[in-house]
Amino acid sequence: VLLPQLLAEAARLVLDADALNAIAHDATLQAALVARPVNTTVLTPHPLEAARLMQTGTANIQSDRLGMAQAMAARFACTVVLKGSGSIIAAPGQPPAINPTGNARLATAGTGDVLAGMVGAHLAAGASALRAASEAVYQHGQAADVWPAGLALTASALARRVGG
Repeated sequence: VLLPQLLAEAARLVLDADALNAIAHDATLQAALVARPVNTTVLTPHPLEAARLMQTGTANIQSDRLGMAQAMAARFACTVVLKGSGSIIAAPGQPPAINPTGNARLATAGTGDVLAGMVGAHLAAGASALRAASEAVYQHGQAADVWPAGLALTASALARRVGG
């Protein structure tokens, strides 16, 4: 009930997790996503969510991460962060970027939620979708790269670290 309204009315939007899964299975939501103003929306799928959105298998996503991120960006007319080792940031009409920061510590429950929040914060501060995604992904990964050895990286600790 809320997602159609958000797609229609939100000035800037980050979509993750269940919102991506709902869009993957609903042509009306897909059309609403495509109809949003240019450079206002960021999708942050992990490979399984990306596979659902692209109606393919995870192996296909992983075998061509750059191409699939670009295809998602073009298909849904928004910026895409394909999460994983070397997260890909893609936007319609732009060359994709591979984020150089981050490590396996980010494969922890909730860290993707922290990333979505960081993207949202950049969008709220006025950044374009591409810039918001690129900066948030870099900072998210950088926080993991400098994480103190021996200290568990949890989503709540990460959020405190990147939130200032």
